[in-house]
Amino acid sequence: MSSVPIFDFSPASGALLFLRGGGACAQLIERQDWSATPLGPIDQWPQCLTSALSLVLRSRLPMVLMWGQGGVMLYNDAYSNFAGSRHPESLGSYVRESWPEVAAFNDTVIKAVLSGETPNYHDQEMTLLRNGAPEQVWMDLDYSAVCDAEGNPAGVICILSETTERVAAQRRSAFLLALSDDLRSLRTPAEITSLAAARIGELLDASRVFYAEITSTGMMTVERDYARSVGSIAGVHSLASFGPDLLAAYRNGAPVVVYDIPADERLSAAARDGLSAREVGAFIDVVLFEEEQWVGLLAVQNATPRVWNEAEQMLVQEVAERVKAAIERARAERDRLWDLSQDMLARADFAGMMSAVNPAWTRVLGWSENDLLTRGYASLMHPEDRPGSLDVIGQMALSREPVRFENRIAAHDGGWKTIEWIVAPEPDGINFVAVGRDLTDAKAREAELETAQEALRQSQKMEAIGQLTGGIAHDFNNMLTGIIGSLDLIQRNIAAGRLDRVDRYIDAGNASAQRAAALTARLLAFGRRQSLDLRVTDINTLVCGMSDLLERTLGEQTALETHFKADLWPASTDTNQLESALLNLCINARDAMPDGGKLIIETDNIHLDERYTRAYPDLQPGEYVVLSVSDTGIGMSPSIVEKVFEPFFTTKPVGQGTGLGLSMIYGFTRQSGGHVRIYSELGLGTTVKLFVPRAHGETETVQRGSPEYPMGLGETVMVVEDDPSVRLIITEVLKDLQYNALELPDAAAAIPLLQSDERIDLLVTDVGLPGMNGRQLAEIARETRPGLNVLFITGYAPNATTRSGFLDEGMGMLTKPFAADTLATKVREMLIRETSV
Repeated sequence: MSSVPIFDFSPASGALLFLRGGGACAQLIERQDWSATPLGPIDQWPQCLTSALSLVLRSRLPMVLMWGQGGVMLYNDAYSNFAGSRHPESLGSYVRESWPEVAAFNDTVIKAVLSGETPNYHDQEMTLLRNGAPEQVWMDLDYSAVCDAEGNPAGVICILSETTERVAAQRRSAFLLALSDDLRSLRTPAEITSLAAARIGELLDASRVFYAEITSTGMMTVERDYARSVGSIAGVHSLASFGPDLLAAYRNGAPVVVYDIPADERLSAAARDGLSAREVGAFIDVVLFEEEQWVGLLAVQNATPRVWNEAEQMLVQEVAERVKAAIERARAERDRLWDLSQDMLARADFAGMMSAVNPAWTRVLGWSENDLLTRGYASLMHPEDRPGSLDVIGQMALSREPVRFENRIAAHDGGWKTIEWIVAPEPDGINFVAVGRDLTDAKAREAELETAQEALRQSQKMEAIGQLTGGIAHDFNNMLTGIIGSLDLIQRNIAAGRLDRVDRYIDAGNASAQRAAALTARLLAFGRRQSLDLRVTDINTLVCGMSDLLERTLGEQTALETHFKADLWPASTDTNQLESALLNLCINARDAMPDGGKLIIETDNIHLDERYTRAYPDLQPGEYVVLSVSDTGIGMSPSIVEKVFEPFFTTKPVGQGTGLGLSMIYGFTRQSGGHVRIYSELGLGTTVKLFVPRAHGETETVQRGSPEYPMGLGETVMVVEDDPSVRLIITEVLKDLQYNALELPDAAAAIPLLQSDERIDLLVTDVGLPGMNGRQLAEIARETRPGLNVLFITGYAPNATTRSGFLDEGMGMLTKPFAADTLATKVREMLIRETSV
């Protein structure tokens, strides 16, 4: 480091007045021959350069002027102190050559400033070569341009201030505070030393860090260590093997610091060889004492020689004291736990004897401490459990990993206690520790509880089945009455020639049938057995498209508000089912506000983590789109909220609700991989949130079918349906639409025709056929007719509940019951698709 004064006011030559008062660096600049440099003779330097340099030389702050694209360095005395051994060679050199370790950084800065930028950096971290070794430093750097006569940037001025000491102190304080906080929650010495070793190893970029316990005989036990790019030295070591000089240094109490083990003559040859064999090139050892007896050692090691600065040495000392205090606290708590623990604690060896047991052994088993320590632990095990238990202990001795097992242990009164054991090996390879918990009473209580729970489950199951079947029977009887009655009246009126009322009866029967179809759809949704057509959907667009319908449904007394997330994720859902669910929720909200109120529909993005989804076994962690419906209505009590998803449960008056709306929403949402939650308070209102899985892909536009009956062009459609009535209706509709319909009752009858030369343009098949199902039939059909399109029809098919996972290219699906126009549109769509392909 240069020791020249910062300022020297000796006069310069008359021609170089800009150097006057510039100190030692000004004198060096004046004496140097610049004619062979990129700057040229000093007396020909441009005024912009001399003016800027004059300012730099007279500053008390470290400043450097880097001229031209290459950055020729001119600096003041304060900067020369910062440059250290690089001065005075750096004066007049290119900055890249003078500071090669940060060449890329300087290149970037010079280019930016000469392009018109004025970058500055606060506490910029760098690694500089100092004293022959890399050193981490922090600096404040402020750059500005020096412009030539034309106003173009020609050079760069940098004002710098090293902040290493302040930043290091702040980081050291933050590190020690965080370490102390984290150590406070740990309960065992192993956890404490492992955390401390890893933290300081990462901070100091050390090769190995460990905490060792030292006995009065000079034996050092390393239970575990932090090792990076070097081997572990966990185990027992003798300090005497490192020679008397190192032992004497330890006894002195001060930290033992070595920069270069091979070159340090304070160490004996044996100590240097031993440390080198353990891949140690430099180290800091802090010995910890209890009164005058050493008890521990915190060692920070580097695989190669390294200069440990004073701050690093102080940090290791402070960490060592905190580790010692944390271990003492943990041991004090351990001793209290040993005596107070209700669990059986023991220390034993792999040879078969126990060396320590806590009082819980006597409380649980009745044996005295002397009884337990004078007989082999295998003799206490039940003869049937002994081989397995000893085998587990033997495997633990080899694997060095904790194990868990159960066995029966003899009690003093002649009985047997079922004990759950957790055993873990100690570092010495001779002993292990064991924790045993008496499960005898717990096993009995578990058996009683399981019996009671099973009885409760059966009772709840029968109650739910009774409620479900009763509700279905009630509603279907009403609907069947409408259907049967209408058909009977139609038949009577036609027979009597009275045709004027037939249309009314047809409409009444059709309305009852539609109600029955809706009830079936809701039951399938509740049971998660409906067929879903999952698509990539923009829920914001979906809600906007329903706004007119919702406003008409809600009426004038209900104010509708929508709050949409601007960057809402696309969702994976069945659009029709979601629209139905939203409409149901809005109707429920309207009915909960008999005197009017406000209904709010909101959308948002959310990530559900494992902590949230743990309470819902079928729900996967991940990203979801949330659709919320909130009202300001009468709200619900907690007891009502618990029941709202049950089938046929309703709070509406008799005749105003089936009780399947929310259960349908629940089933549909869960079947599509989502989630539903209800939040409600009496008098304050209710919020229902639907969590819909996020989709990755382009949003799909669902094309609505035309209400017209699209006619056929004489194509041949094979219909495979086991129900004669359904088969009759489908074929009659197809014939009316000018298709050639082939009707078959099952797959066995259809396969020969499919494998023949008969013209078949489309296969329409029920999924749930007897014997071979419709999906298997389609696969066989495509073996001989690869381009054949297939339309599946289904009322309930366990394997077809999600269309995206059931349908291949060229396949479609219709859900029973369906109207004739729906069938006509779908058949035409499938045939057009085949033609376009």
